[in-house]
Amino acid sequence: MNIGITGNIGSGKTTVCRIFETLGIPIYYADTEAKKLMTDDPLVREQIKLLFGVKAYTSDGALDRKYIGDIVFNNPQMLTRLNYIVHPAVKRHSAAWAKSQKKASYTLKEAALLIESGNHEAADKIIVVTAPLEVRLERVMARDEATKEEVMARERKQMAESKKVELADFVIHNDGSTSLVQQVHKIHQELMQLV
Repeated sequence: MNIGITGNIGSGKTTVCRIFETLGIPIYYADTEAKKLMTDDPLVREQIKLLFGVKAYTSDGALDRKYIGDIVFNNPQMLTRLNYIVHPAVKRHSAAWAKSQKKASYTLKEAALLIESGNHEAADKIIVVTAPLEVRLERVMARDEATKEEVMARERKQMAESKKVELADFVIHNDGSTSLVQQVHKIHQELMQLV
């Protein structure tokens, strides 16, 4: 089974995934892989250059994140066009990765925009990690050395947490008072029974 796991910025998706990894579950980190594909995949590189120009990559071939970020965060149409390049590439790459995980009972695909990109439709089940907004803001401000306004701007680009919960098969509450390990183990046991 292919399980999607998502949650809004600062919800603790990666922390939850690390717990699943201790149970031997392979995790595909879509956001990390997307960054690699934007640098390593020749077709994706070419499409990004056509969209943003040669300045999209530095002289040593690395993606110029600041240059692209400055454009897409101020131009929703350019962000949409970038997503049309990156999301299908990630979808193909993750499908190939999932097929290679033959020994796994199930796999997890972690993606911040799993639902927004439509990739949740390929998942057998969806896990949503939630946390109170103030907790999420504090986490991201500390992690990224960002202002509250910067984090809120990123939050507004994501689907409302409540809508994600409506689409979830499982919800993990990462509020700091409920045991993540116990919640993960319970979901793991349920998934193993479904397999």
